[in-house]
Amino acid sequence: MNRLDDLKHRRELLYTGGGLPAVKNQHLKGKKTARERLSLLFDDGAYSETGSYVTHRSTDFNMQEKHIPGDGVVCCFGKVHGRNVAAYAQDFTVMGGSMGEEQANKICRLIQTAMDAGMPVVGMNDSGGARIQEGVNALTGYGKIFSMHTKASGVIPQISAILGPCAGGAVYSPALTDFVFVVDNVSRMFITGPDVVRAVTGETVSADDLGGAYVHSTVSGNAHFRDQTEEACIARIRQLLNYLPPHYKLRAPWMETGGKTKLRTTLNRILPDGAGKTYDMHTVIREIVDRGETLESMVEYAPNILTIFAHAGGMPVGVIANQPSVQAGCLDADASDKAARFIRTCDAFGLPLITLVDVPGFLPGKQQEHAGIIRHGAKMLFAYSEATVPKVTVIIRKAYGGAYLAMCCKALGADAVFAWPSAEIAVMGDDGAAKILARNVTNPEEIKQWKESYRETFLNPYRAAERGQVDDVIQPAETRARVLEMLELLRLKPNASVDKKHGNIPL
Repeated sequence: MNRLDDLKHRRELLYTGGGLPAVKNQHLKGKKTARERLSLLFDDGAYSETGSYVTHRSTDFNMQEKHIPGDGVVCCFGKVHGRNVAAYAQDFTVMGGSMGEEQANKICRLIQTAMDAGMPVVGMNDSGGARIQEGVNALTGYGKIFSMHTKASGVIPQISAILGPCAGGAVYSPALTDFVFVVDNVSRMFITGPDVVRAVTGETVSADDLGGAYVHSTVSGNAHFRDQTEEACIARIRQLLNYLPPHYKLRAPWMETGGKTKLRTTLNRILPDGAGKTYDMHTVIREIVDRGETLESMVEYAPNILTIFAHAGGMPVGVIANQPSVQAGCLDADASDKAARFIRTCDAFGLPLITLVDVPGFLPGKQQEHAGIIRHGAKMLFAYSEATVPKVTVIIRKAYGGAYLAMCCKALGADAVFAWPSAEIAVMGDDGAAKILARNVTNPEEIKQWKESYRETFLNPYRAAERGQVDDVIQPAETRARVLEMLELLRLKPNASVDKKHGNIPL
């Protein structure tokens, strides 16, 4: 066999992964192989592998007799929408995709190269966990990956897809990245599996109920996007990359758009009659962003706050908005966490923030107080205050008390605050205010007068505008034009960060 034939033969062995029976078994589970997944990610299915010949060097438990192609992971570079992206996919057909020392080294080298070259990293997790035959070397490998994710955090976008089991220490790799994608009936992510839970606690639970895609999308908040198939998941990863820059020093890709100054008269009719009636904030957002197109993160978790990627005047932006149709748009502990994380992610990668406000307050009650709403709410205050990207706030209707502050008011650093004529900016609503202002009054008519006086004085946008806390009271139809105007003016806003090591966010 000549050298070229030898190279061809070696490549064929590598590309079959764990062998045809293992590949068939992967398909029978409804899962794709590592290379099939990577082909879906990259333009025209084309990518260049790196480190393909790397293998383990362990000799314990007769490991020297085992051939582990690529040490159970495929690392590569390719293009998504014509832009460079690095990716790795654990190969479950090769020893269950188990994490060994050399697999970890390959992943770390890939992330380091991505940082050096300025490109996002996509990781596809499908692994049985640490390779027990390598003992502490396998655990050290995880530690190296965790350290590398932390080093890369805020430098390049890091995206994880859970496309199989992800248990034990392995779960902290995706948890350290910017976005986590899961797939129904495929993704399972937990610290300890059902068998260990049953042995330790006596609790019987299925793998899906413990750590399936639905659980992490709705209950734990560990997942940002949930899809029904691997194809849909990877297509959505490609979509997300359209909103993110390759590196924190570079701009996110712009998209051509038109109609920057066109009035959206639909917005003049969008609010229902009566302050207590609800509506869907999505209808407002679609009228403000380009072509009404959005990509919503964490749709099913804390739906009382919306965190959405969109384009505004061609510019990728992050939109944070209260959702009046869920818990009246109140902020609670989970919503505060969700929003704070999204704000910091957008700020890290230079995406301007558009905040739409209709919030009656922080959700009251014993459960929320005991859940630490003070600490969680403070995360939003910290995130907005620290963010240096352009920040434009529009107050739609209610903006009461501490929740008004938490939704990026002028005092927290909003560059521009607009209010609709329907805006009510005050410490609290008229019912609560009347109970305090007229607490010693027993005459119902007199109480009514106090209430009406309070409403007339404070439950409007004009007192805040007089004090400079609102830059302009606008027609709803003007909202898109005024927001785009401010984003254009603020496009070159400098990063005015304070000289310090880092702040201490209330985690």
